[in-house]
Amino acid sequence: MSNRIEVFENMIAADPDNTMVLFGLANEYLKDGNNEKGIETLLNYLEKGDDEGAAYGMLATAYEETGETEKARAALERGIGISLSHGHPTMAGEYRERLENF
Repeated sequence: MSNRIEVFENMIAADPDNTMVLFGLANEYLKDGNNEKGIETLLNYLEKGDDEGAAYGMLATAYEETGETEKARAALERGIGISLSHGHPTMAGEYRERLENF
């Protein structure tokens, strides 16, 4: 486990509802190759935070890497709607392109 993960885990232990830290921890898990913990943390983040779309792309990638293509598709579809509602049409377009490649 990387030192950065340990730092984020300590921060979450002190403030479990801190969405910025949850997002950072999820990102660190995914960079470390721990897709299961990354998915779990992203789902926790999405329950608590107002994401503008980026987490759905990360979630889709993690699901793809674990072979869960239907969950990956669902994450991208949700990400399209969320990114558009937050004024991010470029992100929505990227997610549409990814869906076309499934």
